[in-house]
Amino acid sequence: MNPEENPRPTRVLVVDDHASNLDIAVRVLTLAGYVVTSATNAADALKLVDAEGPFDLYVIDVMMPGMRGTELAQRLRATREGVKILYFTGYDSLLFQDSPVLPDNEAFLRKPVSTRDIAEAVSLLLFGHTRGPERGRLQQR
Repeated sequence: MNPEENPRPTRVLVVDDHASNLDIAVRVLTLAGYVVTSATNAADALKLVDAEGPFDLYVIDVMMPGMRGTELAQRLRATREGVKILYFTGYDSLLFQDSPVLPDNEAFLRKPVSTRDIAEAVSLLLFGHTRGPERGRLQQR
């Protein structure tokens, strides 16, 4: 189901071990109208998914201690079909070690990024356009 057609808020989980990256992404996406949850590592992200259920989108740093973002993504994809993932990384070459293209429903942003880049990339993955969630736009009027 398209999150834009669903009456419930669009939920995004941001996972990054760098507090400044995490804070920026959470702030930008919250202001854009998403319900945002954050985790500082993959293990905590998996616990959140177990406790709160699946999210509409996962924004994941690739290089994190303990478990790389690519492994986290693999685990998320194994539990639910159609998982949408936006990698937020300075190590995009690691995403293409096994394949020259990312799987369906995945994209990446190379750090550093602007706040506009984050908001537009999330909207594109979720809705196919850069305007963000319709209810978020309505709430900001």
